[in-house]
Amino acid sequence: MKKKILIAALNWGLGHATRCIPIINALIYYGYDPIIASDGRALALLRKEFPKLPFETLPAYGISYPKHGTWLKWKLLADAPSILKAVKRERHFTETLVKKHQLSGILSDNRLGVYSASVPSVYLTHQLQVLSGSTTFLSSKIHQRFIKRFTACWVPDSASHPQLSGALGHSKDLKLPVRYIGPLSRLKKQDCPKRYQVLILLSGPEPQRQYLEEELLEAFKSYDAPVLVVRGVIEEEQTVCHRGPLTIYNFMQTADLQQAINSSEWVVSRSGYTTIMDLASLNKKAFFIPTPGQFEQDYLAKRFQELGVAPYCKQGAFSPKALERINAFRGFESLETTTDFKALFRLF
Repeated sequence: MKKKILIAALNWGLGHATRCIPIINALIYYGYDPIIASDGRALALLRKEFPKLPFETLPAYGISYPKHGTWLKWKLLADAPSILKAVKRERHFTETLVKKHQLSGILSDNRLGVYSASVPSVYLTHQLQVLSGSTTFLSSKIHQRFIKRFTACWVPDSASHPQLSGALGHSKDLKLPVRYIGPLSRLKKQDCPKRYQVLILLSGPEPQRQYLEEELLEAFKSYDAPVLVVRGVIEEEQTVCHRGPLTIYNFMQTADLQQAINSSEWVVSRSGYTTIMDLASLNKKAFFIPTPGQFEQDYLAKRFQELGVAPYCKQGAFSPKALERINAFRGFESLETTTDFKALFRLF
């Protein structure tokens, strides 16, 4: 009888869901039965990718993004009591799922309450340190306290080179069951003709995703080369429209997105960690626009600019002329690391 593994993704943008895709595929390949759990857009995306797999809808954290990103930290602090209640609800719900599905293991991507003392429970995160400005020490300690409740913590990065997550996923003297499993990406590098000079890859929480979409559609409306836009809006059906040099999709599933990125010269995107793992996997040149108020994305954008990999600018300050800076950067190098899923899954 196949072992059943619950794999749960945080619904915050689409990055947590998309980086679960290679794990789900590996579980299937090695003879496990994955059960998908999430809510909102993250669950909608995973259900499109794996329509035949069973799924469960987890209690939503109810995190709303402020209109002005500078208030995000304080908004999260204000929402903390309701978030903790949601974590408690998903904790109880997880125990019902253990019994309902006779689970052999749990893999939670940043879902704080999806674990059980009765089965091995893995926490997947690249944020051993949670950057929050002056409160970084506090936010990191709170996060680490939750991590300690799990059997193991898997970090989707390398212990040494290339260390894509930098200080986020690498911290000294942590008393946590951490294992570096290598960067994760659902995408693979392909040799194909270049169809687009620029791919705009939109993602992240609303309303900031929409704000950036409006800014970039306006900026590129008269661009003198083909531009592909993937809005990151998960809907029942895929749609495509054309506006001058712009070809606009509401969303793309893995196969289409893989081809789209491989056939584009440059990528303009957020500096989310999952996007960075994908760009590294595909050996791409990029320009980053961090989500306002997300210290993590600010840190990663600045880090890769300082390393000579990719330039960035703040939201509201972009113009197509800024893309000229890309030529002075080397872009992401191809990853040479692989994840030994067979060895990892022995935990279950």
